[in-house]
This record gives sequence, C-alpha cells and structure tokens, in this order.
Amino acid sequence: MKDFSKRSTEIEIMDHYKGSIESLQAILNDINRVNRLLGGYAITLNAVFQLIEEKRKESYTILDMGCAEGTMLRKLALAARKRKIKVQLIGVDLNAQSLELARRNSVEFPEIRYMQRDILSAEFLPAQFDIVMTTLTLHHFNDVEIVRFLKRFVSLASIGVVINDLQRNPLAYYLFKVFGLFFIKTEIAQKDGLLSILRAFKRRELMGYAHQVDGADHYIKWKWAFRYLWILKKK
Repeated sequence: MKDFSKRSTEIEIMDHYKGSIESLQAILNDINRVNRLLGGYAITLNAVFQLIEEKRKESYTILDMGCAEGTMLRKLALAARKRKIKVQLIGVDLNAQSLELARRNSVEFPEIRYMQRDILSAEFLPAQFDIVMTTLTLHHFNDVEIVRFLKRFVSLASIGVVINDLQRNPLAYYLFKVFGLFFIKTEIAQKDGLLSILRAFKRRELMGYAHQVDGADHYIKWKWAFRYLWILKKK
C-alpha cells in the first residue's frame, strides 16, 4: 500500500526530462488527453473568467506559470476571442523543449508569447499582471518553495491568482491506474501521473499554505476529478 498520509518527495521524471522533443510531445499529448477527458482545462478557464467578470477592464494581461507546450493558453485565447475579451497572454516555463513546442503550436495566436524564466529569480522582471494562473504545477515543488511561489504570485497579480491542482487520494490513485490502461500511451506519463497524485495535496495542507500568504482572500473548492481549485483574490 502507498502512504497517502503525507506528500511524496520523489522527483517526477518530467522534472528533469532529457529525451527527444518528439517523445516530449507524445508525453504531453497523454497529459492533455487526461486533462481534456477529466475536465481539468475547464476548471482553470471558468475560474479565470469568473475573476474577469468580477472586475471588468478594457483588456487583461494573464500569466501562466508552468505553461508547458501552451495548451491552456491557447484554450484561454480561443475562449477570450469567443467572448470578445481582449487579452495579452504570457507563458513561463523552464523547459526549453516545451517552449519550442509551445511556439510551434501558437503561430496563429499573436496574443500569446512565451518566456523561459524562473519566476522566483531576479531575471524575472517585476511586471504587473491582472491574473496569474497555474495548472498541475504546484505539486512539483516542496512546501517551502510553494509558499515562496504563492507570495510571488500574489505580488504579481492585480486581480487574483488561479491554481488548479490535484487531491492526494487513494481512490484517485487507483482509478488513475485503470484509466491509464485505456487512455495513456507513454510509460513516463503513466508513472508521473501516479507520482503526481502522491505529491499532491490534502485540503488541510492547502489551508496551511494559505495562512502563510497575506494580501489575498483564499477560496479553495474540491472539483471533479480529484482536483482542488484555489482562487486567491487580491484585497
């Protein structure tokens, strides 16, 4: 039996990926398929547009931290076009290969640009964004790093922060094993998917982080399938 009482400290393969860009695309295709089939994209998109509706402006600048190959940003761009909302979208990631794929796949999206940056480093310019969002990224970091990221997110966002990440739950873990047999083709996506759940969160842990981050009101909701949506609204 796996231990679900505390977060795993084991590092995911994708955190230090060294394979070909073609293999990376195959792995990301698997991850995107999981998000699409289980409604993960909709959780982030609905939350972003909820913040937009609450504070209407002529245009919005939105940062996606850990953007990978940019699927979430392209979905956001399409949804904003449909709603006739003007957006400037910035994707930040540390993986150069992911960003190369992102740029290849975003040539028809002039409202999106990408940067290879560490959001916590001095290289990351202290720009101001309306909204900061991150999807399935927070669980890659340890508890100390997470609090640093959250404080940085709040300092960068004028409206709020949207976080979409996993619940650490035995049922989620074993259901994912079955799900992977049918819908996941790459071994890395299967292994990392299971490890992601072991590195994920209980609600009490998210509340513990929230108590360490000032300047925002925190709203944490459970979403299907075994996700937490965390909205931090600037005070």
